Amino acid sequence: MSLLETINKDNLPKHLAIIMDGNGRWAKQQGLLRAFGHEKGTKSVRITVETCAKLGIENLTLYAFSTENWNRPKLEVDTLMKLLVNSLKKELATLEKNNIRLNCIGNIELLPTKAKNELLSVIEKTKNNTRMTLTLALSYGSREELLNVVKIISEKVKNNIISIDTLDESIINEHLYTHNLPDVDLVIRTSGEHRISNFLLWQIAYAEFYFTDVLWPDFKEDDLYAAIISYQKRERRFGKTSEQIK
Repeated sequence: MSLLETINKDNLPKHLAIIMDGNGRWAKQQGLLRAFGHEKGTKSVRITVETCAKLGIENLTLYAFSTENWNRPKLEVDTLMKLLVNSLKKELATLEKNNIRLNCIGNIELLPTKAKNELLSVIEKTKNNTRMTLTLALSYGSREELLNVVKIISEKVKNNIISIDTLDESIINEHLYTHNLPDVDLVIRTSGEHRISNFLLWQIAYAEFYFTDVLWPDFKEDDLYAAIISYQKRERRFGKTSEQIK
């Protein structure tokens, strides 16, 4: 029996988030420049997106470029931005064919104009697609996101738009980049690292975690299936006891 056949389609994560790690190490192992690892990684993105859509996962968020990644060498950052533009142009047809809506979270004002315009164009062209929402975390940092939320809500409290007595989790959720997405159910991180790396800190409060030694460019359908099967074997209690869940 294949891994796919063992997956329970009635118990899929509603929101899957992936920290795509290992492009640079993959390239180094091959004796190649890091840019080749990033390019190879785009193939794993396509496989993962299409596989999630076929499975019936409604929301997929990919950590594509963090706020900290701006500190990488200029050549690598420029390469990543060019790769982003090319991938958006190339994958628009795939998104349309699979009825996938593109979404983005992060401070995209920092993106080069060409990359930002291409991103907004694809978001606009796919906005009515309904099968799955693919969210790219670009120029994203969770601490920056939460700091912005605090500033915005503080200003609204100051101007009597929000009462501090009514401030609750739902109001915080409304001001996050992810206000239109459910909380994350499953986080996958590739390459053997066991860190969150400033990714969706609020949204993963009750997420399950799956770490794999597979480098992102080598991440294929069976690797995704294995993560989902692991998720389905876990008891999600959300603070309750096993007896209460049963």
